[in-house]
Amino acid sequence: MKITISTAIREACPELVLAIIRCEVRNPVTSPELWSEMEAEIQLFSATHTLEDINRRSEIKATRQVYKKLGKDPNRYRPSAEALCRRIVRNIPVYKVSTLVDIINLVSIRSGFSIGGFDSNKIKGDIELGVGSDKDEFEAIGRGALNVVGLPLYRDETGGIGTPTSDHERTKISPNTTKLLMIINGYSGNEGLKEAVNHAIQLLRKYAGLKEYEVEVVD
Repeated sequence: MKITISTAIREACPELVLAIIRCEVRNPVTSPELWSEMEAEIQLFSATHTLEDINRRSEIKATRQVYKKLGKDPNRYRPSAEALCRRIVRNIPVYKVSTLVDIINLVSIRSGFSIGGFDSNKIKGDIELGVGSDKDEFEAIGRGALNVVGLPLYRDETGGIGTPTSDHERTKISPNTTKLLMIINGYSGNEGLKEAVNHAIQLLRKYAGLKEYEVEVVD
């Protein structure tokens, strides 16, 4: 599976770097130990951030700037990392979903990167990161039809699979997922990406039975 970046996205964000993790895993119910790590991260974030400073995190700020360049309102269609951090500061509970989804959320909270998580077995062919149009129909996980016009949009041969705001129902992670594709969206560039990848690998090895994996950087 090849992952490429379109000219339109390159022009909107020359600094963009993607960190891609492909791996074999398990996806059990979240363990008490994993959720203990999540709760500690939530408490730390809540104690050290305010609602006003979330958008000043370099990773979130850069993602919002790309939305604006592409004509999308980032206050209406918030990047997932921003939305997650806002929940924490507003004291709204972060839901347990599954080991893989919770790991992605934990990495996202600490790093500020919006992260796509997909079941590789559900992806058809190669993937390109382009810009959503009015021809793209997108069924976002847990929120129904999402207007992706002007959003950075990952597409496989069938259609859209993910944006920094939400991923698609068709390729979502399930309890039966054994092959994970994780894409860390570095709209702010390289800084912090290596640390985010290492954190993800450490958590996947500890809680999701990580077997073979490979890391690719697309810049």
